[in-house]
Amino acid sequence: MILSEVQNVIKEKKICVLIPTYNNEKTLRRVIDGVLEYAKNIIVVNDGSTDSTSDILKNYSQITVIHLPENKGKGNGLKIGFRKAITLGFNYAITIDSDGQHYPDDIPVFTEALLDENQDVLLIGNRNMSQDGIPKKSSFGNRFSNFWFWFETGIHLEDTQSGYRLYPLQKIPKKYFTPKFEFEIEIIVRTAWRRIPIKNVPIKVLYDPAERVTHFRPFKDFTRISILNIILVIITLFFIIPRNFIHNFRKKSLKRFIQEDILESEGTPRVKAFSIALGVFVGFLPFGGYHTILVISLSVLFKLNKVLAFVASNVSLPPFIPLIIAVSLFLGAPFVAGEGDIFNQEFNFDLVKNNLLQYVIGSLILATSMSFISGAFTFFFLNKMRPKNN
Repeated sequence: MILSEVQNVIKEKKICVLIPTYNNEKTLRRVIDGVLEYAKNIIVVNDGSTDSTSDILKNYSQITVIHLPENKGKGNGLKIGFRKAITLGFNYAITIDSDGQHYPDDIPVFTEALLDENQDVLLIGNRNMSQDGIPKKSSFGNRFSNFWFWFETGIHLEDTQSGYRLYPLQKIPKKYFTPKFEFEIEIIVRTAWRRIPIKNVPIKVLYDPAERVTHFRPFKDFTRISILNIILVIITLFFIIPRNFIHNFRKKSLKRFIQEDILESEGTPRVKAFSIALGVFVGFLPFGGYHTILVISLSVLFKLNKVLAFVASNVSLPPFIPLIIAVSLFLGAPFVAGEGDIFNQEFNFDLVKNNLLQYVIGSLILATSMSFISGAFTFFFLNKMRPKNN
């Protein structure tokens, strides 16, 4: 896209550029000047800088500047910037870091991608993390973040940590719980949960140790990010996955649900069969309320279909629990000494407690046999239902 086309898109789509900054006096001027070549609608959030940032910003009367009295973190600065952008009537905000690692001449990459999508989308700049000069800790942190983002949303991205992004301001959450670097993880995960597309676009990156000032504190910030991911994983397992399953089931007819969510879901018939077999196996085991987290974790470990495994793990529905316990006790009786006729005893919690080993052994037998049967049936069923041209 030529410059005039980029400027027209920025005007028509109501896009602003948001620059959060904290003590980046060496690079701030260069970043602002570069952005001004493409966009005049710039919001700078000065997050309590103690260097010459305030003096530098006095030279830019044509842009919107928000001065915060004290440093409270990048996430807090972005939240304030988003609110200001919405107040000013913008629909999208391109965020660019002020430390000089991003190139303002990549703004056309975002505007062109937005036009191609022709829908609300959150775009994240995809840096070449394998190039010379990229700190190893940054590459590792990015891979770590990519994995957990995929686990929490099912979306594969090559870069989830880049601060060079385009946000659809009307589609992102209104309230947030994190104020610092972990904010940029929270916002993309929660936006993905809203079923807004999240995609990467290729950008350049510059790591100049002579100029770049990073405020990332490896131990403290990595700990905060890890805690956030633990919370997001718990929400994913116990709310998002069940919610999506129920939503898809209600939205479609049973035939369409089977066709799209089972027959055409991720994986070959073999992978799907193993996924269902795993779910059934875990579902019949005596793990109480831990079935979901266990089956999802094992699905990720063995690269199986998480949705199918989760659905299959729900074989232990409350109405069937007494029957499952009774069958488990019956199957386990031949392998332990003592009273084996459980049908002549009062069926209650004490019966299970007094015959715990018998129950555990029987559960393993039941889980293994039902897992094999369901997996084999699924494999043959899917192979029979596959279109002949596949």
